[in-house]
Amino acid sequence: MRTDRRPLAVLVSSTFAFTICFAIWMMFAVLGIPIKARLGLNETAFGLLVATPVLSGALVRVPLGIWTDRFGGRIVFFTLMLACALPIYLIGYATRYWHFLVLGLFVGLAGGSFSVGTPYVARWFGKERRGFAMGVFGAGNSGSALTKFVAPAIIAAFGWQALPKVYALVMVATALLFWLGTYSDPAHKSASGESFVEQMRVLKDPRVWRYCQYYSVVFGGYVALALWMTKYYVGEYGFGLKQAALLAACFSLPGGVLRALGGWIADRFGAHKVTWAVMWVCWVCFFVLSYPQTTMNVKTVAGGMDLHIGLGPVAFTLLLFVVGVAMAIGKASVFRFIADDYSDNIGAVSGVVGLAGGLGGFILPIMFGAIVDLTGIRSSSFMLLYGTVCVSLVWMHFSFRPGARSPAAAPAAPLRQAA
Repeated sequence: MRTDRRPLAVLVSSTFAFTICFAIWMMFAVLGIPIKARLGLNETAFGLLVATPVLSGALVRVPLGIWTDRFGGRIVFFTLMLACALPIYLIGYATRYWHFLVLGLFVGLAGGSFSVGTPYVARWFGKERRGFAMGVFGAGNSGSALTKFVAPAIIAAFGWQALPKVYALVMVATALLFWLGTYSDPAHKSASGESFVEQMRVLKDPRVWRYCQYYSVVFGGYVALALWMTKYYVGEYGFGLKQAALLAACFSLPGGVLRALGGWIADRFGAHKVTWAVMWVCWVCFFVLSYPQTTMNVKTVAGGMDLHIGLGPVAFTLLLFVVGVAMAIGKASVFRFIADDYSDNIGAVSGVVGLAGGLGGFILPIMFGAIVDLTGIRSSSFMLLYGTVCVSLVWMHFSFRPGARSPAAAPAAPLRQAA
């Protein structure tokens, strides 16, 4: 009997396409720095600039998921990539702040690709292999690191206007390669007639709100830091754009590629234990990262002694790497929660939770900028993240009831991950 190679082809092509889409979705993490200098933006305006694509990417998650169920993932994914190409290209000709904001909304549609690729890939694999397939596809988050490797070199060689033009051509080429490398199966289309309003009824369940909070930390925080860290290295440590982007990739890369490992760990030890551990790791790291560069004069028996407290770039990068690993594992463990509790309604719940994560990735960079403008302390962004993790830890502690545990210890249900 001949082996069906279509599932592998779909997985490889979809993962590649998602990686490119995620890289383009995160393009303002690097592109925003020369734009900020050109337009003379303050930190809040910069935060809004880099976050605008995240907003539209979050808002289209649920409708794109519904269209994927109805029309099939291949055509929706292909159409989505082509629709983004022209707005991406036009960024190279933008001259005013509102131009970038409006075009950024259209660029953000590329971020909705995960809600198309997730169900599209999942339906090509059986339950016993679906978790692995979703982990591989979720590794497309590493596109955030890809843009930090590629974008600074393009900007340095040809100017910032060249980057969106190159990305637009790459998007078109990726769309064509995706179409040639994937397949359609009419049996994968959902016959469900549920409307958007009916799918949103899951919001009545308080557990969904908890998972939204957790995901807004591990995914929303990941997106926000991926957008913010290049500029942070430039401002805090004085690195050039290339060096800053490479160091920022030390956070973005593990935050994407280790997601499959996070799924395996969550399957083995349970969603609650893993998510609880992830939150504590982030809590400790954000506490240390929050401390600003401080110089003080300490009176000793021998007289005054100048004392400096603050993280150097090496220690800062190592802590950020740990946070990236923790968030990668946490993104998978939160969706393990959903697989345990909503095995019959995973699509609607994962769409809502994914939407919350995306909105977190939109709101946090704006708040980063506003807090820096108000306090003048760059590390205040980590103070904010420290507070969000505290909320998650308290909520988890008072909401979890061991006696009412969902089948976390039961045989692994099919894990549906999102970006």
